[in-house]
Amino acid sequence: MSNRELYRDPVNGKISGVCAGVANYFGAEVWLIRIVVISTALLGGTFLVLLAYVAMTFMLEKQPVTYTENIKSRQDHTLKSKAWQRGQSPDQLLSVLETDFAHLDSKIRTMEAYVTSDTYRVNREFNKL
Repeated sequence: MSNRELYRDPVNGKISGVCAGVANYFGAEVWLIRIVVISTALLGGTFLVLLAYVAMTFMLEKQPVTYTENIKSRQDHTLKSKAWQRGQSPDQLLSVLETDFAHLDSKIRTMEAYVTSDTYRVNREFNKL
């Protein structure tokens, strides 16, 4: 998410595109963000939700035309967000995700090895000085 920016997405949005923009930013489904917003409003946060939605409508810029294509081109995998859209087959997606998790696991092991080493303790003591 470090390369992503928060925009309104009026093309995929229902009212002003705030929920669609938030969904693009977090990489979530738009319908899920809408359900969270509506549930929050119905469970007692109506004023806060309306205030935040109106504020975001005025504060956020419209999403550039090529923004979603740039984000999708940097992803290694795609999920089928709707049944009629084409994504990767489940086997392909699983192999890509396994590779991603193996890469993350090796990074975590490297971090754990450093944190439990004497080098970490010495560096920490020098930083305390």
